[in-house]
Amino acid sequence: MTRAATSRASLLQSTAAPAKPRVVAGAVGDSASPDAMRRLTDAVSALKLQAVLPLLQQAVIEVQADRHKEAADLALKALEVDEQCAVAWHVLAVAREKAGDYTTALSCYDTAIKLNPNEPELANDLGRLAYAMGMKEEALSLFSHYLISRPDSADGVNNVACCQRDQLRFAEAIETVRPALLKRPDNAMLWNTLGTIMAEMGEMEQSTTFFNEALTHDPGFAKARYNRANALLALGDLKQALTDCEASIPGVTLESERSMMRLARATILIASGDLETGWDAYEERLDPHYADVTHFVCEAPAWTPDTDLKGKRLLLLGEQGLGDEVLFANVLPDVIEALGPDGRLSLAVEKRLVPLFQQSFPTIEVGEHATAKIDHHTVRIAPFMQARTDIDYWAPMASLLRGFRRSVDAFPPRPNFLSADPARVAYWKAQLDQLGPGPKVGVLWKSLRVDSGRYRYFSPFEAWKPVLQTPGVVFVNLQYGESRRPRPSSGSTSGPRPAST
Repeated sequence: MTRAATSRASLLQSTAAPAKPRVVAGAVGDSASPDAMRRLTDAVSALKLQAVLPLLQQAVIEVQADRHKEAADLALKALEVDEQCAVAWHVLAVAREKAGDYTTALSCYDTAIKLNPNEPELANDLGRLAYAMGMKEEALSLFSHYLISRPDSADGVNNVACCQRDQLRFAEAIETVRPALLKRPDNAMLWNTLGTIMAEMGEMEQSTTFFNEALTHDPGFAKARYNRANALLALGDLKQALTDCEASIPGVTLESERSMMRLARATILIASGDLETGWDAYEERLDPHYADVTHFVCEAPAWTPDTDLKGKRLLLLGEQGLGDEVLFANVLPDVIEALGPDGRLSLAVEKRLVPLFQQSFPTIEVGEHATAKIDHHTVRIAPFMQARTDIDYWAPMASLLRGFRRSVDAFPPRPNFLSADPARVAYWKAQLDQLGPGPKVGVLWKSLRVDSGRYRYFSPFEAWKPVLQTPGVVFVNLQYGESRRPRPSSGSTSGPRPAST
């Protein structure tokens, strides 16, 4: 993306999503599917106002031909004739949705449904768009409305259950799917949906049972095979996970789903130790079709593994979460060496990491990055570098692993690659000494970003009870965000204590 994109009025603070594969069972249906287009054609034909009829008939044809701008222009001409025409708003919504303009599409769907509140398909289309935009509560309300009108719709059941699952309402999601499966035990999609609920709960073995059931009824069901691959990865069966993942990729039609599966393949390859293939494949996280892609804004040429860095000016941007930025920083000493004494390195990291990175690498320029949402797309920039024109190359930090960590042996035996401020070390040592004798153990049990895809990685605080009862240990609360001090458990030396910042 270009620097000009950051001047958009819709720039809002945001965070980048971790580049991790997720289960595939979301809102199903397509506002431009053949069935949807037939329904829209019938709705257009039923219009009484002859002045808009040819415009909307041609607009539907343009949508079917993936000429979305032309379709939108025709729908707008129809609305100039009759701005109260719900069908014209519906056609315009579909055209803008397919063009990737979700914000305008959302407004158009909303207008259409207000003009025609008794059309369940409008609620379903608007629900799918809201779901894609992360508006899960709104999507659930719309899908529930649709399901009331279409109680036998397996798509409707799936969509409601997926919203409930994504809101961590797992018991409700199971109860939404259960009666539908009792009526239609051969429905592979619903078995897959149930499997994803189990997977997001962390019940991986049980989830594979349901994915297997889905594949029994539909052996070619690529989404179920991919979801089973993710479950097998978590269970440690890397060989079968890779086989399933690679077999699933050709079987999906949406490029966003194909991109997610390719990213999962990269994760499995890396976990298997095939770093050369895995890090190359991990570039999939930067593909525009990947649903959680972060667009990095820099006008300089992108770094590639065959780039000669000697004497160059390189800009690196941290990516994903704070922990990932620390992890990927293991290559920075190698990069500094490759740049040589005449080269220069600039680094954009999360604000809280700036002092640590500046302390660890005093020869490089360190500043904070900024992340924003522009038309539903995540964009990351390095504000302190925006006026610079002397950058030779840039790269997201993880991409450097393609050049410097192509095998396990390529990780040098360094004792550390980050260095804490000695004054801060002395301060905290004095603070901890005041807590008395015995080892001090810091406890951090959750992230501030917990969604259905990350839920299973964080144990509830109550599950820490056996750990906190370890004799002779002083536990220190390192949890950031809202954190209350629980009562010390019986038998523990100390409950978690709040740490100063």
